[in-house]
Amino acid sequence: MAIVSANDVFYVFLFLVWFLTVLLVHSLIKACFKLKPRSKIPPPPSPPALPFLGHLHLIGPILPKSLQGLARNHGPLIRLRLGASSCVVASSASVARELFKTQELNFSSRPEFGSSEHFIYRGSRFIMAPYGDYWRFMKKLCMTRLLAVPQLESFLDVREEEVERLVRSVIESARGGKVSDLSKELTTFTNNVICRMVMSTRCSGTANDAKEINKLLKACLELAGKLSVGDVLGPLRWFDFSGNGKKLEAALGEFDRIVERIMKEHEEKLISGAVTERKDLMDILLETHNDPTAEMKITRKDMKSFILDLFMAGTDTSSAAMQWAMAELINLPEAFKKLRDEINSVVGPTRLVRESDIPNLPYLRAVIRETLRLHPSAPIIIRECREDCSVNSYLVEAKSRVLINVYAIMRDPEIWTNPDEFLPERFLESSGEKIGEHQMEFKGQNFRYLPFGSGRRGCAGASLAMQVMHPAIGSLVQCFDWKMMEGEEAVDLSHGPGFAAEMAKPLVCYPIVHANPLAN
Repeated sequence: MAIVSANDVFYVFLFLVWFLTVLLVHSLIKACFKLKPRSKIPPPPSPPALPFLGHLHLIGPILPKSLQGLARNHGPLIRLRLGASSCVVASSASVARELFKTQELNFSSRPEFGSSEHFIYRGSRFIMAPYGDYWRFMKKLCMTRLLAVPQLESFLDVREEEVERLVRSVIESARGGKVSDLSKELTTFTNNVICRMVMSTRCSGTANDAKEINKLLKACLELAGKLSVGDVLGPLRWFDFSGNGKKLEAALGEFDRIVERIMKEHEEKLISGAVTERKDLMDILLETHNDPTAEMKITRKDMKSFILDLFMAGTDTSSAAMQWAMAELINLPEAFKKLRDEINSVVGPTRLVRESDIPNLPYLRAVIRETLRLHPSAPIIIRECREDCSVNSYLVEAKSRVLINVYAIMRDPEIWTNPDEFLPERFLESSGEKIGEHQMEFKGQNFRYLPFGSGRRGCAGASLAMQVMHPAIGSLVQCFDWKMMEGEEAVDLSHGPGFAAEMAKPLVCYPIVHANPLAN
């Protein structure tokens, strides 16, 4: 057993004194620099805080739920201090409307936070870029080429092939009497789709580069999540006590080397004229990079950063949403049967669900929409205020970080009936919720349903996410019954910790083949 010496205790005590002193000095310096004429508009209300810690003692492991609880007690717009960091939290549809519509331009930028100093692509990140020329150019490129409808349609066969691979993999588990880890299966599925659309290679199989990228992305997501806590430490985060910053830089460096090699391979094909009619996203980025008439010159760093953002924002989020959909359906046999009956009546038993079937499968669409309401892929949207302004009759100062808790908004009992229950029927035309087709386009214009954000900074990949999710969930319901692990009566629907929306436990069940369209 380890023995703690008096010297060790003394050094720990000195460190704590030094740590608290630095925090105090930092807070005083910030307060001095912020001195300005007192505004007649009051700041948002704030719960009682502790010295140095601020409101950290009020935050539980699941951040969206903690913020939801604070909003219920202190109002839809509150101010919090988390160690050395502070923020404003919005938790109602009316406040979201003010931020996303009435004052959209003032809240169109995203702040850097946590691990930003360790990102080798800092300054080139599309997702985190301030609202300006670079962001506008990349958003336009996404909408007109990279993620435009014709580009997505050109990869329809890729998405169909990957759905078929997913079903075959689960069938193999079922025939062997083995459990199926749907968490891994669905993550592999989404990774493969995005890898093939971005660089024409799969993230599983024989492509070692793609497999390595997949591994590096997982490491980056995990390390970035840990480092985001660094905001609590203020200037002390630069010391990188945990070493996670160096690990993140190493992982990103390896990602950069692999993507640079793949980019050179694409460039060689462009030079030799070997590029096929169907261009992947890397081909389009390279074309734009080499186009002398382009509105803006994008660099290799910009291209690599965009690819990283696409992977980080698009793989685990879609996979998590599909895991939640399957978990909710398995726990509700009536909903599961209703969806299967709809698929059988429209698609039949001889082929898998296709994207072209989706308009004729309203209950499948409702299942996906209800899943995203209860379990949004981005439960908290982060924005930055550009100028002092009044929101909900309170002062929000320039440079304030604003957290919009869409998790709380989409579970608000004042605007949703039985908000914590999984009820896909609420999204059907016959529903008393009266949600309407405009809401189902995920534009975020009614501000009580915001799974992909709203306005200029709404998710550019929403259409791709929907194209990926519907056929996959439809095929897993069409082809399989699902049996719980021994000793379990239902799927555990507990949320994982932190910002994200993942399930606390992997979704592992026994698949039983109900129908096999691939055998025909």
